[in-house]
Amino acid sequence: MSLLNKAALLSAFLLLAGCAASEEEARGGSDIEKEPVGLFTSLPIYWAEGQDIASMLESNSQEPSWVRSLLEERYDLTPLDTLEKDAIDGLDRLVIAQPRALAPSENLALDEWVRGGGRALVFADPFLTQHSEFALGDPRRPFDVVLVSPILARWGLTLEFDDTQSQDERIVAGPDGDFPVQLAGRFAPGDGGEDARCSLSSDALVADCAIGSGRVLLVADAAVLDTESGDAQRRAALSGLLKRLN
Repeated sequence: MSLLNKAALLSAFLLLAGCAASEEEARGGSDIEKEPVGLFTSLPIYWAEGQDIASMLESNSQEPSWVRSLLEERYDLTPLDTLEKDAIDGLDRLVIAQPRALAPSENLALDEWVRGGGRALVFADPFLTQHSEFALGDPRRPFDVVLVSPILARWGLTLEFDDTQSQDERIVAGPDGDFPVQLAGRFAPGDGGEDARCSLSSDALVADCAIGSGRVLLVADAAVLDTESGDAQRRAALSGLLKRLN
């Protein structure tokens, strides 16, 4: 699938998502006004992996992922296919999970958005372990290695990976409770980091950064978002991390 066709397909997905939201509003929806949150990810969170337009048009074709359901319990969720200025202006919060490599203009827009007061939860996994139906190199596959070095450098961080670590999933103590990780990375202070003040957890898995007037919480692993394993521990861990967006 060419990049042009992939972009067209994603645009159609976003249009369908907007239509679904409009239908929900027409039916009355919830009386509770939820804060908007943008979701930018290559993981099968908003749509199931490999889900096409035909299956999306079928009512009740597939249950949403537990991650999407949890996010929508708390927020008015908006899927994003770009982090350009026009896409994120008007949003106060973002969830960025295993994103594709950002264009220079997206790095600039995201940095300015954060420094202007935006708050983001970022999952940056250097070795993704979540199962995918698609082979390596397939453009429909989530990104196995996150490529976010430019924006991390701007925030005074680097992302490291220890290839001698155990391949087994393990439980670590997070800032708001225990959560699972597998072949996780670790953050380290880097050169630069203009007006960015980051504190690292004891294992350097989590970086909590005050950047300008905004804040970014970064996690160097994405196992907690495994859409096939929505156990109570993962749900509790994600809920705890999301509280920091408030």
